[in-house]
Amino acid sequence: MKVEKKNKAIKTIIIDVGKCVGCMACEVICSAFHATPKYSSNNPARSRIRVIRDPIADIYVPVYAGEYAVAECAGRDKYIIDGKEYDECAFCRASCPSRDVFKEPDSGLPLKCDMCESDPPQEKPLCVQWCLNEALIYEVREEEKENEEKLEELEIGLESLANKYGLHKITDIVTRMSVSKKG
Repeated sequence: MKVEKKNKAIKTIIIDVGKCVGCMACEVICSAFHATPKYSSNNPARSRIRVIRDPIADIYVPVYAGEYAVAECAGRDKYIIDGKEYDECAFCRASCPSRDVFKEPDSGLPLKCDMCESDPPQEKPLCVQWCLNEALIYEVREEEKENEEKLEELEIGLESLANKYGLHKITDIVTRMSVSKKG
């Protein structure tokens, strides 16, 4: 079997911690962008970026939501920044079962940064556009990647619901929905 190689655009946000002043503009605009309807409200729990802060030491670290993790990680490393100890979870980008960060407040489904994909498309994510101190830098690079199947957002959401309510209940609901759509 021949493995096909493709170039894939990798979109990322580079974080310059030294420039972040903790203004939280990134959280506010992200939360408003992901409100339903767009820009109708501001709920920081819906934001795909969070600013971890220690205002006494004047340290602010923006962290944006990454992949969903089915289980919590085994490591509990500690980081020391300017003499203060931080737990590894504070800077983790994953939505995982051991904490409520990066989970939709109403459904509990995992949140992931979508780089503000919309129609019409944004030039760069809104958090980057609204960062007045340029602590967030948008970067797109090309990487050669093997053509492999990956869980889509729908599959991740269904898996999360199945974990919460049970696969049998989800299957029953989907079956009922498909029967009602046919008739």
